[in-house]
Amino acid sequence: MDTNYEIDSLDIKILNYLRKDARMPFLEMARKLYVSGGTIHQRVEKLKEAKIISGSSIQLDHKKLGFDVTVLLGVHLKNAKDVEKVIAQMEKIDEIVEAYYTTGSYALIVKVLLHDIEHFHQFLIGKLQSIKEVQSTESFISLKQVIKKDVSLRVNDR
Repeated sequence: MDTNYEIDSLDIKILNYLRKDARMPFLEMARKLYVSGGTIHQRVEKLKEAKIISGSSIQLDHKKLGFDVTVLLGVHLKNAKDVEKVIAQMEKIDEIVEAYYTTGSYALIVKVLLHDIEHFHQFLIGKLQSIKEVQSTESFISLKQVIKKDVSLRVNDR
């Protein structure tokens, strides 16, 4: 499949429906978009082949599962060349749900989900700061997530 697949307005509408409900039946989407179910199926397959979409997922309510504390951590490394080694170790830590290799003050920005502040304290000392290549961390405890959205898709965004 051509990796330079040009999406059109129908593809964008399909993507927007799938973002809202990844399990929406193709026939329902087809009715809303005034096209055939086969057209939706064919377009979704092309979007998958072009790797514009992959898989499907559910969204968990972390608070209802007992994860009441979200922390963003800036991570300084002792040596920048150790970043891949640190990332490999971080991938094994359950509490780390996102990590970004960045420019600026920190080598990495890490998002962690924890049950409470005591859990955070144990995580910080026993897991993250015990990675010998980590020089120091700076913590930003989230009080509340105020925005969560995906990128807006419109026909003329490019």
